[in-house]
Amino acid sequence: MSYLVIIEKAGDNWSAYLPDVPGCVATGSTPEEVRQLISEALALHLEGLREDGLPIPEPTAKAEYVATP
Repeated sequence: MSYLVIIEKAGDNWSAYLPDVPGCVATGSTPEEVRQLISEALALHLEGLREDGLPIPEPTAKAEYVATP
């Protein structure tokens, strides 16, 4: 499965979250670092859900850019 990840500049660092996986977040010094960390966080988060017998969220979020008029 592939999930949408939102990566944002947050002061002096970068943050990432997955809209379809509440509670799964990461921060890093660079966009590349935060991509790696959110990938690891997602794997751990999904593993925890499986161990607890909880459902794995379906990826449904979409993203698009909108140009200004």
